Amino acid sequence: MLFALFQLIGGVILSFGWIPQIVQIIRTKSVKDLNQKTFWLLFAGIGLMEVYAVSLALDGVGYAFLITNTMSLVLIVFILSLILMYRNKEK
Repeated sequence: MLFALFQLIGGVILSFGWIPQIVQIIRTKSVKDLNQKTFWLLFAGIGLMEVYAVSLALDGVGYAFLITNTMSLVLIVFILSLILMYRNKEK
């Protein structure tokens, strides 16, 4: 139980780590300094981990991992959406 709590807290911290980037993109309306490939690779990696997290949850374990990984996946998708939206406006 203690390690699940560590995972949940650590996962929330890692997920919330994307918030400053999102705020900066929205505030500046600019993504010119962001490498889109980086975020696509992060999306692919987190997406694959999401499959594993679902597998763990279906086995009755790993709910903390599923929750925090899903949060990261949603935030990465949001960042990619912002990149696509603002990149087209900057050209």
